[in-house]
Amino acid sequence: MSLAFAPIRKRKLYEDIVERIEALMLDGSLALGEQLPSERELMTTFQVGRTAVREALFALNRMGLISLQNGERAVVTRPTASALLDELSPSIRHMLQAPEGIRHFQDARTMFEVALVRHAAEHATDDDLAQLTAALERNKRALGDPNAFIETDVAFHLVLAEIPRNPIFTSLHSAIAAWLKEQRAISVHQPSSPERALRAHTRICKAVVQHDADAAERAIRQHLEEVSRFYWQAKGQRP
Repeated sequence: MSLAFAPIRKRKLYEDIVERIEALMLDGSLALGEQLPSERELMTTFQVGRTAVREALFALNRMGLISLQNGERAVVTRPTASALLDELSPSIRHMLQAPEGIRHFQDARTMFEVALVRHAAEHATDDDLAQLTAALERNKRALGDPNAFIETDVAFHLVLAEIPRNPIFTSLHSAIAAWLKEQRAISVHQPSSPERALRAHTRICKAVVQHDADAAERAIRQHLEEVSRFYWQAKGQRP
């Protein structure tokens, strides 16, 4: 009988230190805002060299679990969705360069924004609707200025991401907007693209205001399909 066991990976010393410090954070021994011991104290506690301690601290900083300032002790922090997505960005950029990478992210964006717009249509408060309408008006005033139009376009979609009041959604929206920045920049310069985008935003806003989730979904799907089509036409490829 052949068993498909994975080989045992030899752990690095700093990984053990990371695991132990993280455990102290999880059980409350190290509280939010509390300073970690000095590097020398950590070296003595764990009986390791300075290199292992520093590698552990750098790893914890990348994870968003501590904040490092030159000349000061590390401070326990809480990881945020934004920080985690920033950490992913270098890998995402490589994924975008892969064959079909942009298309995969366009599909992911569509699924994400469809869920957001349906939630907005079903749950938006009067204040939410006022903010969405105001964002649409700013987008309308930016017509004719490509850079301002892109900025207000992103802001309009951000309002939809803010309605669930979930920081993961707003961080993910901002990350996707950054990852697909090239798409917006190319699409907005295509003939009639800003005008068509504004009309799409108007349809989306109207459906959300009327609490019509199906109409809102149709509008956002048509809008994102059109944005993708403009992009691929500009690149000389099939939509």
